[in-house]
Amino acid sequence: MRKSLIYITVCASFLLLGACKNFLDLEPLDKVSKDYLFSTPAGVKTVLADLYNRMPMEDFVFHPQNGFNQHPGVGGNGDGGWSLASNSDEAVIWGPNGYTSNPGTDIAEYWDYTSIRFVNKFLNNLIDLKAKGSLDEASYNQMFGEAHFIRAYMYFTLARRYGGVPIVDQEQAVPTDIAQVLVPRSTEKATWDFVIAELDLAIANLPAARPSDALNRATKWVALALKSRVALHAASVAKYWNKAPLTGPAVDAKLVGMAATDANAYYLLCIDASKKIMDNTSFALYKPAPASKEEAAKNYQDIFESAAYSNPEVIYLKSYIDGSANSGQGHMTDFWFYPKQLTYQTSYMSSRWGTTLDAVDVFEDYADNGVGASAPIKTVTTGGEGYIVAKAGQLTKATIAGYSFISYDSQLDPFKNKDVRLTASVLLPGSTFKSTLINMQGGMIKSDGTPVIYTDGVATGLDGKTYYSYGSNNISGYSAFGALGTAQANYSSTGFALRKFLQDTKAVTNLGSFGSTQSWIDMRLAEVYLNYAEAVAESGQGDAALAATSLNAIRKRAAHTDVIPLTVDNVLKERRVELIFEDFRYWDLIRRRDFHTRFNQTRRFSLVPLLDLRQNPPKYVFLRTQNYYDDSQNGLTFTQKRYYRIIPGVSVNKLIQNPEY
Repeated sequence: MRKSLIYITVCASFLLLGACKNFLDLEPLDKVSKDYLFSTPAGVKTVLADLYNRMPMEDFVFHPQNGFNQHPGVGGNGDGGWSLASNSDEAVIWGPNGYTSNPGTDIAEYWDYTSIRFVNKFLNNLIDLKAKGSLDEASYNQMFGEAHFIRAYMYFTLARRYGGVPIVDQEQAVPTDIAQVLVPRSTEKATWDFVIAELDLAIANLPAARPSDALNRATKWVALALKSRVALHAASVAKYWNKAPLTGPAVDAKLVGMAATDANAYYLLCIDASKKIMDNTSFALYKPAPASKEEAAKNYQDIFESAAYSNPEVIYLKSYIDGSANSGQGHMTDFWFYPKQLTYQTSYMSSRWGTTLDAVDVFEDYADNGVGASAPIKTVTTGGEGYIVAKAGQLTKATIAGYSFISYDSQLDPFKNKDVRLTASVLLPGSTFKSTLINMQGGMIKSDGTPVIYTDGVATGLDGKTYYSYGSNNISGYSAFGALGTAQANYSSTGFALRKFLQDTKAVTNLGSFGSTQSWIDMRLAEVYLNYAEAVAESGQGDAALAATSLNAIRKRAAHTDVIPLTVDNVLKERRVELIFEDFRYWDLIRRRDFHTRFNQTRRFSLVPLLDLRQNPPKYVFLRTQNYYDDSQNGLTFTQKRYYRIIPGVSVNKLIQNPEY
């Protein structure tokens, strides 16, 4: 059988790797030589800082078209008003380049063997420095562990996109013949095992405490948290591969796919890594026993708005500094995603985040009956909430007359008594944000029963007063459904917006200059609890009582008082609620092989508040509808081949391509 191979060298153009960040070819720190950088402890720390910057973290500046670390000055144009949440059923974003939500396709590729080569070179030079006596044992061990952690992070990013990839763990000399450095793709299982082995090296060498000089450096616990995540992903792929089997040479060579019998070993690795963190009493859920729902909501929101290592829940985060004064080293989350009523540049294409009704419906209320069932938003008095209207803007008077709507006094009323993580994560119709009442009205029903939806309109109510279809005659007086499908559509298209991450209690400055400075929490204890619970529920290994306790501790922090049983469905529902918008949903659909069934000509849903002028005084009614943009695309479909991405440059590197490409 022909071996698939890859050519690894410094030159990115040889490899078709895309943008090459040749830090080692630059003269950084005011033209200090690269020989010096690799000959002194201070220089090595400079190179290590660059390697951290190369870690492919899917954070606030991650963008599918331009990749990772998209700051001015490093080849990117910023995050561009995009989020991985829009590649799932969490959000719809109509962005500056058009319709950005395309599940399974708009995900940044990653084939950065240039950076992997730099890690390998760093490790070689680290050994040389130690041999010369230039590094003490503790410094050597820490940087050795950090390099293996960074390399594990890089290979994890490769593995969950491509399956088996070439494993290059030694610096290669620049060849005279390309054949000298061709490396075959490893099997998918061998690739996952390599990532785990790299993390084990990191765990064995990293310190337990964060270094005082650089809090964002990895520790033993950070490596354990990544191992928990990696092992759960590998276990899920093994267990659920047959839900979306593929065929072809890559499958035959086991370059993609694993056996179900491989799953339990990975689940056990997840359980063991998670348990070590859970046993460390220096970590704890942030404010785990709130005195009220209001306190619970504030506590949860504070985790993200003011993320810091002083929070015992935080295991690893990425910090930013104000980009207006520091070469664009902040991010633009507030710029892109503040609701329309609060945008700082009303003419710019921001405020287009729309949280889906699909996601909102997953949240519970506080019935707390020990079941843990989701509580969909109630809109009608009969027939349940299974109805969904297509093309809401085309509804007729007769159609509207057929709905037995529940009437509400305010836009916020349908959401009362919902899990507070909803109000802390999502701007709802009628939410208050920065002292502004967020108006999400998308239409009205005139007193004669005629609907006016998704278009400007004015009508007189039975009370003789004048009303507007968007609740305001000012384009800055509402935050949803305006100018749908046009270049002026700087509004939510779903009736919901983003709250999680936004600076609510803080003043925001320099929005257009990468002025947002909220830290991105890459790993936190709640995820570890959920990883542990899922691995135990799926495999029957580990401590089921502890897993159930961990699951319910997260709910208690959200002011729930009941205890729900440990089941896979309960864990997955809790992941959707607790980790919403943190880039987990996309990868959960990938690893569990649920994407192709979840997205099969699928339209995500919106909730349209309508002012009903048939009543005096007018009341609000709510219409469940297919999202305008998903309708315009005739639905969204994830094809099974997308579980693995296309291998780049196979005509040069001679690799076996992934199935169906």
